Amino acid sequence: MKIAIPAESHPGESRVAASPDTVKAYAKKGLKVAVQSGAGAKAFIGDEAFAAAGAEIVTGPDGFGDADIILTVRRPGEALVKTFKKGALIAGGLEPYGERDGLDSLAKSGATLFAMELMPRITRAQAMDILSSQANLAGYKAVIDAAAHFGRAFPMMMTAAGTVPAAKVFIMGVGVAGLQAIATARRLGAIVSATDVRKATEEQVKSLGAKFVFADVADAATAGGYAKELSAEDKQKQAALIAQHVKTQDVVITTALIPGRPAPVLVTQEMVESMKPGSVIVDLAVERGGNCPLSRADEIVVHHGVSIIGTVNLAGKLAGNASPLFAKNLANFVDLLVAKDGTLKVDFDDEIIKGTLIAKDGALVHPIFKA
Repeated sequence: MKIAIPAESHPGESRVAASPDTVKAYAKKGLKVAVQSGAGAKAFIGDEAFAAAGAEIVTGPDGFGDADIILTVRRPGEALVKTFKKGALIAGGLEPYGERDGLDSLAKSGATLFAMELMPRITRAQAMDILSSQANLAGYKAVIDAAAHFGRAFPMMMTAAGTVPAAKVFIMGVGVAGLQAIATARRLGAIVSATDVRKATEEQVKSLGAKFVFADVADAATAGGYAKELSAEDKQKQAALIAQHVKTQDVVITTALIPGRPAPVLVTQEMVESMKPGSVIVDLAVERGGNCPLSRADEIVVHHGVSIIGTVNLAGKLAGNASPLFAKNLANFVDLLVAKDGTLKVDFDDEIIKGTLIAKDGALVHPIFKA
């Protein structure tokens, strides 16, 4: 059986869906691996490293025609999919909530599609969770980028000429990215506060040494642990509290997303204009419309002296770390697809398989497409 690793074609994507370690793991299972030449270059993994691990290096996608499983970071383009054999399995970040026409076309190719973003939130699936592994890096990078653009120091400093006050950093959304942002900002010496619509996150925030900011609203946690949208009344309460808090902050990092919905607006234009000149906002939700209406994808917008950073794919800016983590998530998933003798054996009744399967036999089959 053969696994194919194509070079990513999405603009700005620097990650790759395999690492030398995962190639070695596949080889131990008796699987062949074909890696497109240059696929790992932007993640600092050369063809020679993949070859040394046991991969076949192919010059183009024509070398994938006999592949049974294709692993990808982003949704593959139509031209690439045409080189795959009918019935091949494709697993990766397939953007199930993204542009629908491309997904329809991908499904009609006859490929069996697994969107890793839909990984169930169960203990057994944690090692396959690409959202968590990548969000962890994005949260870290958001703080580093904020510090680089902030024209002042983060930690308090005592000098003979006076005291440099610590920067005040506010994290909005306490998921994986938010928690890592809190931890990173604290390590840099900032005074950190955080908010979330899920009251249960308070303990996590405080355990990292940050202050929890929460209005008197209904808890908006779902059974799966995600956040859901607040009621109109609760939105007003939360917004009023946030508005008072934001204007005292030096750095605001927003991470709030609702699966299948546009990113909620958390920082309004009025809030931005209330902040001090030189302040920084990093909007991790910019690819889904942004938590700030002034954010622009892959741009730094300066409004009333406030820099609003809208970098898309922050994890990809750390491709040397992000790729091995992503690759390991995929390798753990492949373990579910392959029997001990190295043959393809997919249990479509498995909770993880069922949760990530979005297309089979030429049609989109996941419940999210039936609404």
